[in-house]
Order: sequence, then structure tokens, then C-alpha cells
Amino acid sequence: MKTVLCYGDSLTWGHDPETLGRHEHEDQWPTTLARALGPSFHVIAEGLGGRTTAYDDFLSGADRNGARILPTILSTHSPIDLIVIMLGSNDMKPSIHGSAVIASYGMRRLVEIVRGHAYPFGGAAPRIILVAPPHIVETRKVDYAEMLGTGAIESPKLAAFIKPPPTRWAAAFLMQRASLDVHRSTASISMPKIRATSARR
Repeated sequence: MKTVLCYGDSLTWGHDPETLGRHEHEDQWPTTLARALGPSFHVIAEGLGGRTTAYDDFLSGADRNGARILPTILSTHSPIDLIVIMLGSNDMKPSIHGSAVIASYGMRRLVEIVRGHAYPFGGAAPRIILVAPPHIVETRKVDYAEMLGTGAIESPKLAAFIKPPPTRWAAAFLMQRASLDVHRSTASISMPKIRATSARR
């Protein structure tokens, strides 16, 4: 059985912006992905609301710094065949840094951590797929608009910054073009690449 780790933020956790709760388990994109891949794949959802790529956010009791917590996650779920990383949206908050290019540096750091981690019992590093998250869109919710600042301007730039030359990052890349129903569309876009990438191990 192949193990796929989905590492992300509230999109991976399953946040529902309408109810401010959580989507039903069967409607979360990692669950949809697991159904699409079939019984020979074990898909693990590691999503946390507000998680950044590699930057601190002290407004939560949980550690939202994706780079700092990633080594623990990698050892917890090892051995892992493939990690799918979809982060960067929360980096767009002005209180973090609000820049797509700086978010891409965080993604690069995550790739370095995955490749260089000391896996338990000498295990191999998993293959990596980077997914550009859906674009942040304008909202009429005043608190969200203030919190995200210029995110609607910066987030469309992220895909170009994190699309790596294969010899440079050794990571596959998927651009998440949908901006409405990420929970289902991500799975439908990602599944063929994930199946092919995992099979090469």
C-alpha cells in the first residue's frame, strides 16, 4: 500500500466558509482523493487552519509554522511514498508578509526539509508534489477582507513562483486553477499525477 500525505492549511482541514465549521469528512478533498486512488493508497490529511509555509503566526494556540512542525509530521507518518503540499494562502496575510514571492521561498524551504529529513530507520524521502492553492478572491466579509489585505492581488502570482525547474527542486507541480470548490476540484486535478508519481517509487 502506498502512503500519500496531504500537508496543508484550512483547505486541507476542510474549512467551510459558509458555516465557519468543517465540511463533512466525505466532502474533504483528501477523502475524495482517497476514493479516486483506490484501496491500494492510504491518504493522510494533515491540515491546520492558518498554517503558513514557514512563518510564525502567534494568534493561535497551535503552531502554524509549516516548516517548524513538518519534521515531526514526517517522522510521525513515516514511511511516506508521496507528500502533496498545498500551502501559501495564509502567507498572503499582511500580518505574515503579504507577498507571493516570499511565500514561494517558504515552499522551497518545505521541499528542502522533506528531502533532507532524517527518516526513522533510514527510510527514504518521499516524492513531492507542490500544489498552488486556489486564488484568494474578493469578499464582502469585512473581517476576512481586512485580514487578507492584498491577497487577491498577490495569490495569482504564486503559481509562477513555485513552479520549479525539475533539476532544481526535484518536485512535481500542479496548478490549482479552480477557485470555487477546492475540496472536490483539487482531487480531480491531482489524482492522475499522484497515481503516476507514487508508482515510480
